[in-house]
Amino acid sequence: MLRQLSESANPLLSTYPFRLAPDGLATRRQLRATGLRPGGQDICAQVMWLSRRYGRRIRVAYLYRIDRALPVRPMTPAKWAALAAANAARRICPNCRTDAGYVIPTSLDECVSCAYPEEPRAA
Repeated sequence: MLRQLSESANPLLSTYPFRLAPDGLATRRQLRATGLRPGGQDICAQVMWLSRRYGRRIRVAYLYRIDRALPVRPMTPAKWAALAAANAARRICPNCRTDAGYVIPTSLDECVSCAYPEEPRAA
């Protein structure tokens, strides 16, 4: 297993085993959880592990320096409005043009009432 990890590692990056990265480094998700973002900095290291969940494939998580990370940009009113409009559009059925009251599943591409018109509805 160690040979597999070393063969697939990027030779330009420091590589650490799972959960053994040094302090001061974090993944994108870890940065975001603390209200930070990479801020344009390059990847400085990587964590590699053999995942049993994904068919025993080697997984990689890139690490960034926390001291170089920048605060997350705040949402502007325009961004909030765009996000609300996008979420509202996901609720409107393209067939009957009504608000379904839920996000329409991509597997159906229409509301449940239009997808299954013959089934009885609960009152």
